[in-house]
Formats: sequence, C-alpha cells, structure tokens
Amino acid sequence: MKKFSIFLILTFLFPVLGFSQTVPGGLEALTITESANGDKTYSLSLKILALMTALTILPSLVLGMTAFTRIVIVMSILRQALGTQQTPPNQIIIAISLFLTFFVMAPTFNKIYSTVSGPYQAGEMNLSEAIESGGNELKGFMIKNTRKNDLVMFSDMANKGDFLDTSEIPFYIILPAYMTSELKTAFQIGFLLFLPFLVIDMVIASILMSLGMMMLSPMLIALPFKLLLFVLVDGWSMTVGSLVGTFSP
Repeated sequence: MKKFSIFLILTFLFPVLGFSQTVPGGLEALTITESANGDKTYSLSLKILALMTALTILPSLVLGMTAFTRIVIVMSILRQALGTQQTPPNQIIIAISLFLTFFVMAPTFNKIYSTVSGPYQAGEMNLSEAIESGGNELKGFMIKNTRKNDLVMFSDMANKGDFLDTSEIPFYIILPAYMTSELKTAFQIGFLLFLPFLVIDMVIASILMSLGMMMLSPMLIALPFKLLLFVLVDGWSMTVGSLVGTFSP
C-alpha cells in the first residue's frame, strides 16, 4: 500500500520532477538522485510528502489489515443485545477495540519490528525490501484468519486459480477475502452473544402479557435482569477472552 502511494505521488509529480532536473531554477526540493549502482535517493521533501500521503490511508489499513473489524462489530452487537442504548458510548467501544487490536496484533508487530524495522534502521536492507518483508508478515496474519472458501472465491473471480504457496497470494485478493471472512465471523459471534439476552426478553414479555400489563415495555423490565446476568457471569471478561481466542497469531 505504501509503495502504491509513492507510485501515485511520483506519477503526478513526474512533470515537475523532470522540469526541476532539466531546467535550471526548477524545484530542487523535489528531486530524485540515481547513484552509480542504480539505487535511487529521494529528497527529504518527497519523503515527507510520501509519509503524509501514507498517513491518510493509515485508518483504512488499521480497519482492513488487523483484528479491529471483528472486535468492533462484536462489541457493537453486544451493546445492542444488552439494550443499553448508547452505554458504553461509541468512544469507549472504539477505544476497547483499538486496545484489543493492539493486544492481538502484538506478536505480528513485534515480529515486524525485529525482522524489518531494526535491519532497515541499521542499513542492512533498503526501503523496498523492508516494505515487502513487513507486508508479508501482515499477509501471513490475514491468511491464518481468512476462511478458505472466501479466499478461493476471490481467487476465482480474479482468474488466478489455486496458489502453490500462500506467499504468492497478492494483496488485492487477500484483503477483500480477509474482510469478508472477518464480517462473517463477527456476525456469527454476535448471534451467539444475542441468544441468552433474547431468551430473557422473551421470558419477560411472556410474563407481562400473562399479567395483562400490555402498556409496560418489556425492554425496560428486561434491562436490569440482563445487566444482572451479564455481571454475575463476568460477561466482559468472558466476551473479551473468547473474542481474543478466536484469532490465530
């Protein structure tokens, strides 16, 4: 993704770069220097521009390439099942989801830091190799947590067939397959979370109807019982522990 962003920047700035290199007095801050061995060195201004562009797509990367999608959907469904309206609020749901995402992704991030960031800062690998190596680590996490049928579906739609090695799967196939698989898994977990609270709602509604209390809202009466049940079984710990356990590191 970062390599693609740099490519777009250089595509739009190519006339400017050419003008700055061929015409005296051009934009010297936007230059690309090619060494004798073929390596290209980008000016500081281009590096900053590429970094700012990469930051704009960072939210999409967090949503699409990590555990955030599954976690935030399950938490939102749990809040609806409890019937607590906006409690906990959206900010708390997002914060919990982010912290759990960092917890789930910690082994992958640590591996990326040890195998990519350290050698790159030490000058043992160039930028292209660092991007490729870090991308392969994230790809490995996504492949482990993607359903095979979803992967096969997108592979067939792209007319790529079966892959002999998972490292050969391109990002434009694994990303939508991973997102689709995460949505399916999140809704399955949400369905299981909804069942006990649905039973409580049905029992309370039946009791109120048998007592002839038609005008009394069953949701209002069921809410304290659902909260009591959730607290007694230590619902937050069970939900978080089970949710984190569904990921393959």
